[in-house]
Amino acid sequence: MNFLKDKSPRGWRKSAAKIKIDNQIYEQLKPLRLPLILLVAIMMVGTVGYILIDNFTLMDAIYQAGSTFTTVGFGEVGKISTAGRFFTIGLIVLGFAVFSFSIGVLIDMINKGVITKLIKERRMLQKIARLKNHFVICHHNNFTIELAKQFRQNHIPFVVVDNSPDFERTAKQNQYPYYIEGEPHTELSILKSSLSSARGVVTLSEHIADNITQVVTTRLYEKELGLKKAFLIMAHANNDSEAEKLKKLGADSVVSPSKLVAQRLSAVSLHPDMQNIMENLLSKKDPPVNIEEVEVPEFSWIVFKKLKETHLREITNVSVVGIVDLNGKFLPMPRGDTIVGTNTKLLIVGTNESIVNLKRLIRRKTKPEELKYV
Repeated sequence: MNFLKDKSPRGWRKSAAKIKIDNQIYEQLKPLRLPLILLVAIMMVGTVGYILIDNFTLMDAIYQAGSTFTTVGFGEVGKISTAGRFFTIGLIVLGFAVFSFSIGVLIDMINKGVITKLIKERRMLQKIARLKNHFVICHHNNFTIELAKQFRQNHIPFVVVDNSPDFERTAKQNQYPYYIEGEPHTELSILKSSLSSARGVVTLSEHIADNITQVVTTRLYEKELGLKKAFLIMAHANNDSEAEKLKKLGADSVVSPSKLVAQRLSAVSLHPDMQNIMENLLSKKDPPVNIEEVEVPEFSWIVFKKLKETHLREITNVSVVGIVDLNGKFLPMPRGDTIVGTNTKLLIVGTNESIVNLKRLIRRKTKPEELKYV
C-alpha cells in the first residue's frame, strides 16, 4: 500500500488535514443538472418567443418569460397578440411540467439522505483536522465505550473509527465527540482521522486479524511519513499468544482483559483493604501524585553522574523509583550511587508540577545554580 502522493512529509500532512468530500457531494447533485438545463432552456425560448412574436424589448421579454414560466400572474408588460397568448399558454404548461419534475427529483434526493450525510461528514472532518496529539480508537465495542469515558474525563482528544451500519447514531448515543464511519485500516479512514498529527492508535477489535492489520498499517504509514516520533500503538488481545504476535508486529502495549481482571481480583484478595490506591490516583483527572517515565537526553547535565549527585529530589521534590537503561533493562529502586547513562529513562513519582520542573531541569545542558544550595 502506497500512502504517499507527495514525497514530502509536510505536503502529506497538509493534504491529510485538508481532505474533502466535495466531489462526492457534487456527484450526488448530478440529478439536478437536467432540471436546471430545462429551466434555462425554457427561459431562453420564452424570451426569444416574446421578442419575435410581439416585438418586446429584451428586458421586457425576460421579465414576461420569467413571470409566465413561474406562473406568478403579474400580468402582461405589453400588448400580447393572439399568437403570443397561445405561446404563453404553452410556456405555462411547460413551466408547470418542469416544476413538477424538479420537485420530484429534489424529494428523491432528500429521501435518500446521502447529501445530508455527506455535509455532516464534511463538518466533522473540518473539526478533526484541527486536532493535535489525539488518539485514534479503532472499532466500537464495550471497551471503546469505557475508554471514551476515561478520555473525556481526562480531556484527552480522540476519534473513534468504525464501519458498523448507522454508526453516527451509535456515536451520538455514546457521546463520541469525533467519529468516522469506515474501515479503520483503509487509507481513506487514516486520512479522515488526521492520523499524521495524532499521538497514537488504540485498536480494540475482538478479532486478532483486525488488530494485526491495524498495527501493520499504522507502522507502514508511520514509516512512509518519516515521522521523528513514533506512534503509540495499543491493542487488545484475547490471550498471551495473540499479545506476543501484536508486540512483534509493532504494538507498544497489548492488553488482555481476562488477564487484567484476574490480576485485579488477585490483588484485591491479597490486600482487600488497599482498594488499589495507585489505580484510583492515576485514573483521576488531576491526581495529587503521578507516575511518569522521563527520558534523559544525551546533552543533559546529569548524564554520567551518580543519582545522588543530581539532587533531583531536593531540587524538584520527585522520587526516582526506577531506571531503564539503553538496552531496555529495568532497575527498580535504584541506589544513590547508580550512574545515569545516555538515553536512559527515569521512572519518577511526584506531583504534576514537580514532574514538569524535573523535565525542565534535566533538559538543561549546564549544571543548575540550585546545586550550590543543597
